[in-house]
Amino acid sequence: MNEKRKTSVWTQQIDDVMLEISRQAATCKVRLLDPGVIEAVLHNNESVCGNSNPRAFKKLRDTLMLGFTLREKAYDQLGPIEADELIQSIRAKLRERFGDKLGGPASQS
Repeated sequence: MNEKRKTSVWTQQIDDVMLEISRQAATCKVRLLDPGVIEAVLHNNESVCGNSNPRAFKKLRDTLMLGFTLREKAYDQLGPIEADELIQSIRAKLRERFGDKLGGPASQS
């Protein structure tokens, strides 16, 4: 598989997972990018939710774990620099779409 095609496949996979994470975080009103929130979700701590939705929270947690696995695989396949650049561009696109609903500093991309 050529490099452009390989990057395109990873872009689509990571984009899909990050979009689903963002959707579920918005549904649960979880400010995922605020300090300590990702860790709380991974530890199954629903107290970070602004809206009770156990089903969406479970999906958020499961998809978040999948996202970490996918990131590690992207690092192996693309290399850390290329994978980080790809993830940053997707993160910037999600910030445009969801604004500050996901939390974190306003200048973060």
